[in-house]
Amino acid sequence: MQTPVAQDLAGAVMRSRVIDAMTDAVIVADPQGTIRVWNRGAEVIFGFSPQEAIGHPLDLIVPERFRAAHDAGFRRALGSGHLRVDGKVMTTRATHKYGSRLYVDFSFGLLQDETGAVVGVFAVGRDVTARQLAASAQS
Repeated sequence: MQTPVAQDLAGAVMRSRVIDAMTDAVIVADPQGTIRVWNRGAEVIFGFSPQEAIGHPLDLIVPERFRAAHDAGFRRALGSGHLRVDGKVMTTRATHKYGSRLYVDFSFGLLQDETGAVVGVFAVGRDVTARQLAASAQS
């Protein structure tokens, strides 16, 4: 029988393995917008390795023309403790390491501590560039 500490550690290891194995991007940023978690799915979609992304700002993947709006929304969510897009999947623009433009379906959430204070933001994303381009070509 495992001790509670061993169970917590085993659970944390399992969660980490699941996140790393996901084909969807999993990104976690701290309240300053610095990337703290970057899984294999994020590497495949955006082209940056974890070593290149972790410790850098989210601007790494936010196109320059959308940064002001992104930053304002990020600050608003942190300040209010609520997301305007809570529970919704949003198709957003993003930038690949080599400059190509991407469309990514993202769902977002706030990470809160035991007191309810926001300690970070997470996003789970899927590359939908091919779908968006095909839809644009048909219209």
